[in-house]
Amino acid sequence: MRLHSAAPHHRLGPPAPSPAHATTAERALLLAVAALMALAALLPAAALPTGYHDFADQRAWLGLPHAIDVLSNLPFAAMGVWGLAWLRRVPPARIGAAQRGLAALFFFGLVATTLCSAVYHLAPDHAGLCIDRLGMSAAFAGLLGLAAADRISARAGVALAAFVALAAPATALIDGMAGNMTPWAVLQGGALVLLAALAVRRPQPGALGFSIAGVIAFYAAAKALELADAPVFALTQHLISGHSAKHVMAALAAWPVVRALQRAAQAPANGAAALTIR
Repeated sequence: MRLHSAAPHHRLGPPAPSPAHATTAERALLLAVAALMALAALLPAAALPTGYHDFADQRAWLGLPHAIDVLSNLPFAAMGVWGLAWLRRVPPARIGAAQRGLAALFFFGLVATTLCSAVYHLAPDHAGLCIDRLGMSAAFAGLLGLAAADRISARAGVALAAFVALAAPATALIDGMAGNMTPWAVLQGGALVLLAALAVRRPQPGALGFSIAGVIAFYAAAKALELADAPVFALTQHLISGHSAKHVMAALAAWPVVRALQRAAQAPANGAAALTIR
């Protein structure tokens, strides 16, 4: 059975050329980024909560410490490789070069997240957390840039991705070196606000048209599981902790992007893309 979205279809193909001057949406995005930078600089410094690195599941397996927290990062790599495979199948004329590059950055970032997060969870400490966040930075940059390219313009997406690719590692290093997690928290919270604002806009002509709302839903569920680390561990009778489940749920946030690539790869030659939920 197939359920067809009531949302109007859009045609895949090369994006419309950007106007010479910044559009209203591009200026609004610039102001939003400037506001987040001001918040990160002006809000009081905050340290990580006491016991942040003491996760509920401390079990080792076959000599691997914190085994489930480490191995539960594998879905990030799986989604990254799967997404790259579908991206290669999308004909060059179906999506613009900017969106293709940003999608690749997102999926490569997921693979990097697997490696960096595994390093952190082998022996959780503040230095390892910094490495973990460095891996996430590429995925954040690719996803936010892809969303901006999808709903505003290709140049807005490239500019936002470049900013996040520099700002995210910087905020991770600030926390790692100075013990101030405020800039990282502002970056994460601001990213969700930006995604929510972009989700209410229609995809641009020639855009991939992925469900930003779907990404947000998976990510919000992942954060809820993270906060309920020990309760989930107890509720599942020590089968899986909230933190481990968070990894799986966060990896699934890539599914809306992969699904959009599948539609683009399988769309008829005339470029008409029908949104289908199986």
